[in-house]
Amino acid sequence: MARALLLENPHPDADPILADAGFEVVRHAGAMEEDELIEALEGVDLLGIRSTTHVTERVLAAHPGLTAIGAFCIGTNQIDLRAAARRGIAVFNAPFSNTRSVVELAVAEIIALTRRLTVRDKALHGGVWDKTASGSHEVRGRTLGIVGYGNIGTQLSVVAEALGMRVVFFDTAEKLALGNAHRMGSLAEVLAVSDVVTLHVDGRAGNAGMFGREQFEQMKHGASFLNLSRGFLVDYSVLREKILDGSISGAAVDVFPSEPRKNGDPFDSELRGLPNVILTPHVGGSTQEAQENIGHFVANKLSKYVRAGSTDLSVNLPRLTLQPSDAARYRVAFVHRNTPGVLALVNQTFAEHGANIEGQILGTLGEIGYVVTDIGSELPREAIEAVREMEDTLRLRVMVRPGYEDADGGEA
Repeated sequence: MARALLLENPHPDADPILADAGFEVVRHAGAMEEDELIEALEGVDLLGIRSTTHVTERVLAAHPGLTAIGAFCIGTNQIDLRAAARRGIAVFNAPFSNTRSVVELAVAEIIALTRRLTVRDKALHGGVWDKTASGSHEVRGRTLGIVGYGNIGTQLSVVAEALGMRVVFFDTAEKLALGNAHRMGSLAEVLAVSDVVTLHVDGRAGNAGMFGREQFEQMKHGASFLNLSRGFLVDYSVLREKILDGSISGAAVDVFPSEPRKNGDPFDSELRGLPNVILTPHVGGSTQEAQENIGHFVANKLSKYVRAGSTDLSVNLPRLTLQPSDAARYRVAFVHRNTPGVLALVNQTFAEHGANIEGQILGTLGEIGYVVTDIGSELPREAIEAVREMEDTLRLRVMVRPGYEDADGGEA
């Protein structure tokens, strides 16, 4: 039986979906280091991770036969996507499933920081009654600056407006402003007017270190700061300075440059112990509802890829879904280098061996091409072997009706 290895405790609802697709599901509670992961992947066809395990070029080189990887989270910067694509390994994530959870945490932290609730809470836990309005404000009428206006940023924008906040945002891509939100021409313009600044950008390498001393010094005096996106975006040593000198009134941080690999491991940060600073252990998307949604979403994407070759919402292969033909007996999923003439050569090979094509779809993404072909006749093994031996072939899978189970275990 094919095996699926799930790390870092994705929701258990993923297990029956993968089992129904023909996989024996094996779980490991924590993340894995590179060497441990290489050893654990022996005999594994599908890998599921969350945000801590890194799937590197070295890991993929050791196990090029992996069929697919599921990231049970939003980000995929922990996976070498190009290296996976070059081996025909599809990668899927959950770009929408925990959006609401992250937004609700951001809203809660914006209110908590603006009301200085952490300071009041700490005083009472220390046995000190300190009833005062000093430093506490309503969020209504204050300006929220959103850096990154994607799925999370846009939904946060709508919720913040419902609370009476004025919303400004900056994004390097063209984005439609929702409601009364106002797009600013630069990050500096957002920082200059915002009472609260919150980061919601992706983990691409070019964003590393994007928020440092220059950006903190451009912020409005007494503003608060949130980072619920990626730890490596921000220079936290500068944030510490600004908290201590009072130029930043408070901060909420959910992500860190280096994070423990499992629960119970020690944690340290230069932000520990600072006043009006909320630290959470990367739980922006960690609600029961979000994790259940992610478990269903990613497991179903993996299942559809394995069963039918569908790459809808894949992050590293062309996104294709071929509707099944009633006359089709076989489905051939073919990942190849994106070079001229490959499709013609594949179809010529099928024709020479008497295979009749009922349906076909092709897509390309950079250096990678992907073709899904339905065959309505017998499919001679010689035809499959001829395609598999083509110079530009990266991965070849054959599925047979019903259910599109793998017909010959064929992997290029």
